[in-house]
Parts: sequence; structure tokens; C-alpha cells
Amino acid sequence: MYAVIRTGGKQYKVHEEQILNVEKLEGTEGSEIEFEDVLMYSDGETVTLGSPNVENASVKARILEQGKGKKTLVFKYKRRKGYRKMRGHRQFYTQIKIDSISA
Repeated sequence: MYAVIRTGGKQYKVHEEQILNVEKLEGTEGSEIEFEDVLMYSDGETVTLGSPNVENASVKARILEQGKGKKTLVFKYKRRKGYRKMRGHRQFYTQIKIDSISA
């Protein structure tokens, strides 16, 4: 059994007991969240596609951690001009564990 959900402008294929990092969500560690934006649902035999969402489908998850990802360096350079600029960025993320998928 799996589903495709949309959160943070991205789509994720999820199944029960899966742990994944998504864009930062509101909530504290240990709190329950529910994704109503289910784009596709499969129970192993039949596949249900939404247009755009599957009716009465939801995915329940638990927040494991709120954190920051690894630093990404952005280096700008123009040759022969002496122009160099280095910036760093760390993206916030939320680590979740999928508890149940229902349709």
C-alpha cells in the first residue's frame, strides 16, 4: 500500500513506516500531522488517481525532528574582473514517519 502526497511544493511517494525529510512544517517533535493532499492511492491491487486529489484519502504522520540540512555553498565568479562572492545556505526540514494511509 502506498500513496503520493504533495507538501512543500514537492510530491513524495510514501508507504507506512517510512521515514523521510520534507520541507519545514509547523509543529513540535512528537506531534501528529495529517496530509489531505493525496494525489494517488494504491492498495496493492487497484490504483486510484485523483483529479487533482483523491476523495476521502489521508495520510497520517508523526514529526520526529525539526532540523537544518547540510550547508550548500553558492560561489559567484566573473573571470578577469576580480569578482568573487561566496554565500552559504542551510535549508530547514522536518523529519516525519508515516503512521497510516487511509482511503
